[in-house]
Amino acid sequence: QVQLVESGGGSVQAGDSLRLSCKISTNTSMRYCIAWFRQAPGKEREGVAAISTGGTINYADSVKGRSTISRDNAQNTVYLQIHTVTPGDTATYYCAADVGWCLELRDNLPYWGQGTQVTVSS
Repeated sequence: QVQLVESGGGSVQAGDSLRLSCKISTNTSMRYCIAWFRQAPGKEREGVAAISTGGTINYADSVKGRSTISRDNAQNTVYLQIHTVTPGDTATYYCAADVGWCLELRDNLPYWGQGTQVTVSS
């Protein structure tokens, strides 16, 4: 069983940076590939960034160059930083996990958090 809890959302101003956390709780010693997704009102969920158990990373074009995903295995936490945010980054952000590969940013992963809301005002 895997539980994911996101935190760090809230209201920010355009141009600011945000840092989201995904805390992973599991009763096994397995490590998981973790991906971040987001869903804006009226839009489909889209992949944002992913990091494998070995540290391989993939970013969506929408955040590439202004985003950093990282993981602290000792803390069982994955972080997502997005710099120079715009109102277009307003969405509910979710982290998701898979034992296998998740770098393609497909939303068919088996484990999901409840999401954290990010609102960017101009």
